[in-house]
Parts: sequence; structure tokens; C-alpha cells
Amino acid sequence: METSESLESLNRQLIDLYGIDTITGQAMWRIVWSEDQFEHRLGTYDDYTPSGIYLRTITEVRYVKKYPWIREKYTLERLVVIPEVSMAELPATKTSYEPMYPFQTASGQYIPPSLVSSRFIIDAVLAAQGKKSLARYKDPASGITGEENIELKNKEIDVLQKELFGNESPVGDAMAHGEAIIVPRNYKKVN
Repeated sequence: METSESLESLNRQLIDLYGIDTITGQAMWRIVWSEDQFEHRLGTYDDYTPSGIYLRTITEVRYVKKYPWIREKYTLERLVVIPEVSMAELPATKTSYEPMYPFQTASGQYIPPSLVSSRFIIDAVLAAQGKKSLARYKDPASGITGEENIELKNKEIDVLQKELFGNESPVGDAMAHGEAIIVPRNYKKVN
């Protein structure tokens, strides 16, 4: 899938803005392709032959897809310490990247990742935890007054909403992705 910037560039900018873990050297936040993510996970698995015949149910640690429910999307992840009560479930590591936001619309359509939307989500998560405040943003229109300021802010909000949520309806998403046909209001069918 295409991105507006290279994935390496986005991840480098996230490191520059939010840092790395001083113990592991891993980025605190990163964007990844969901299909490339795997982990060792303790679970109960049903085994079948290639022809589909049931063999057994077994509980063991297996190397499995990390996000089987997120299909072909970029995902914003955060590095977290695994709590002791969950260490048996993820025995291979003491830290794990956990999903914060899959870049998709409400109907599951692909959205390319961007630094603007990633920063908004990260800062909102950190503000909710009381670690940082969203008030630290400097208003790019601070020198502009009156209607120009309101118009500029409305444009910024529209861009951010479109990046994060798309149109959020099947018809709107089809129009946004060039897959819809629009019939004018004054259209008259000719037999």
C-alpha cells in the first residue's frame, strides 16, 4: 500500500519526537505493516492435517500472527512493559509493541499513515495518562486574527478529521476513493 512518506522516514520522525527506550534501544512509538507482525504467544490451538482432518487441541507457545484481525493496514504501535501477570502469555520478551491505532476508516478502508495523525493520537494518549498536555501545541495561526484565523483552524481540523476518519460511510468512502458514480440532481432519464 502507498504512503505519503516512506515508512522509514515516519518512524525516524517518531523517534526524534518521542524517543527510544533507554534499556532496549527500541523506539517508543512506531508504525508497522500489520501483515509483517508476529509474536510468540501461549495459547490453545487446534491442529489439523492439510486436508482438514482434526488431529488434536494443544496448549503451547507458538509463533503466530500478532494482528489477525487487522488485515493489510499500517498500525501505530506503542512499546509497553508486559505486566507480570501477562508474562506467561508472551514468554519471549519483557516488552511488547501494542496497537494504538490501525490506519483505517470506521468501515475498515485503508488510510495511509501520516506524521500529523500519528502525533495527534500519541499526544492524546499521553495527555489522557497525564504525561503531557495537548496545550503544548503552538497555534500556527497565532499571528492571524479574525476570520482568517477561524478559516485556517477549520481547514486544519478538516484535514486531520479526513486523515483519521475518512468519510465514515460506504457511499462517502466510495466517493473519496473514486469508486462511486454521482448522478446530478437535475438528471433526466432518456428512453
